[in-house]
Amino acid sequence: MSKLYLIVAEHRDGKLRQVTPEAMQAASLASSGGARLEAVLLGSGLDALIEELKAYPVEKIHVLEDDSLEAYNPEAYAAALVPLLSTVNPDAVFLGHTAMGRDLAPVLAARLEAGQLSDVIAVEASGDQAVFTRPLYAGKAFEKKTFAGTDTPWVVTVRPNNFPAAVPAGGGDAQVERATYTPPANLRTVVRDVVRKTSGKVDLTEAKIIVSGGRGVKSADGFRPLEELAGVLNGAVGASRGACDAGYCDYALQIGQTGKVVTPEIYIACGISGAIQHLAGMSQSRIIIAINKDPEAPIFKVADYGIVGDLFEVVPLLTQEFRKALA
Repeated sequence: MSKLYLIVAEHRDGKLRQVTPEAMQAASLASSGGARLEAVLLGSGLDALIEELKAYPVEKIHVLEDDSLEAYNPEAYAAALVPLLSTVNPDAVFLGHTAMGRDLAPVLAARLEAGQLSDVIAVEASGDQAVFTRPLYAGKAFEKKTFAGTDTPWVVTVRPNNFPAAVPAGGGDAQVERATYTPPANLRTVVRDVVRKTSGKVDLTEAKIIVSGGRGVKSADGFRPLEELAGVLNGAVGASRGACDAGYCDYALQIGQTGKVVTPEIYIACGISGAIQHLAGMSQSRIIIAINKDPEAPIFKVADYGIVGDLFEVVPLLTQEFRKALA
């Protein structure tokens, strides 16, 4: 009998997040495509999301729908998922290594008394086993891990932008099974509203292109050229901790060991020296472009391309040339 892998579908603003089809691909790789894939969708008003999810290679979609699940709430999500997982009994549960996944995965693992691996960046099948690769020591080393035993499901979170997304099959014939969920009366946390400071912008953790600024931007106004370049490239704006500590931007933009970990296809570092704490959050980017006046800046040691110059001269020129090329 083939194994069953369950993907916890994550969504935002009525659309699936990119990490959801990436988690499907990771699950498929873990079994060389031999496992049955199913998904679970939590929230409120999910009809459009169900139709979107049907296009992907999942055999069944488990739907948990209630007003209390509209916004992510760890207590409510765990209360809804644990009974479902006990009934479905999957061999593995895959989530995105996002703010939600990092919070929810250990809760599920603890409730199910299961093993967990976080921040997985590569998966390969080896016989009946799956080998998972994850970074250690701020990306300086990597370890390969397998799960021992099959009595409880694996719980795995996958880093965004590290797996090719599963391709929509277009069949739309996935079975939809609506599970019954009644919110526990003793929930200690209730989410009344969610306020996002970055509303309408590209999500930093899933962006394909990131333009990031450090202390070299000198002020909050110094981020404007970076925002313009990111807008032309349909990318996101990030920052080093130094820029955040200096008050140039909000901490929501911070990339690094104490901020967000990103893996874009292109990372443009502007006025960032390259401290190890920052490199921990972006060193796995596909292509790194560094712009700095100091030719000895450590960022150039990890950069694929380096430009020694004033970012306030270089960035507008790049914006101009990219705008011409993309016109």
